[in-house]
Amino acid sequence: MRKLGALVAAAALMITGCGSSSGGSGSGSETLTVFAAASLTESFTALKTSFESAHPGTEVKFNFAGSSALVQQLSNGARADVFASADQANMDKAVQAGVVDGAPSVFATNRLTIAVAPGNPKGITGFADLARGGLTVIVCAPQVPCGSAAEKVERGTGVTLRPASEEQDVKQVLNKVQTGDADAGLVYVTDAASAAGKVGQVDFPESAQAVNSYPIAVVKDAPQAGLAEQWVEFVLGEQGRAELQKAGFGAP
Repeated sequence: MRKLGALVAAAALMITGCGSSSGGSGSGSETLTVFAAASLTESFTALKTSFESAHPGTEVKFNFAGSSALVQQLSNGARADVFASADQANMDKAVQAGVVDGAPSVFATNRLTIAVAPGNPKGITGFADLARGGLTVIVCAPQVPCGSAAEKVERGTGVTLRPASEEQDVKQVLNKVQTGDADAGLVYVTDAASAAGKVGQVDFPESAQAVNSYPIAVVKDAPQAGLAEQWVEFVLGEQGRAELQKAGFGAP
């Protein structure tokens, strides 16, 4: 009987041990989910590698989209740990909706430029040229930060654009120029730089009238709140700033 009891106890211990090792907390891996403006795709993807190296067992996953769409997703209950917006207006909406925790911090700035086909075959020299007849011009939708910035420039210059379409994020605008579906598109300088060789870039001084600030914040009830705070600090820190500057972002 003593031997039987010992065998039962040993079996119970083995079952308990197997149960604890198969649980999520025993896997040793954590996933940090970052909702970020589409214009941050290249710089945040580069930062991901360094962050994961400094945090073994951590995987950073991104949801890149227009800032207004991301706020809507968060307001509808999407789970995320960090939100980085391409403008203050959409971050303010996130704050008002109660989906971010604490005060957001601005970590970069960005400005518009005109993306054109390589070699600029249409001879576009400035913002006013975008109102010329015979040009297919693409912009972001007004609720998207790059679209809001374009409207500010229109108001400041008195130039009225008649875009062929209004896209939901800046990468969609860039893609239409790259594929030849548009003669010109208003994108950020960072996006034009990311597609160097595939598009040309025409800067215009009026873009200084609509510089966008990029704020970042931890999402309320973030599943990985501790890691989220570390990601925010990383982006705000020296390494994050260096990577953003390399991509063409301005300092906050």
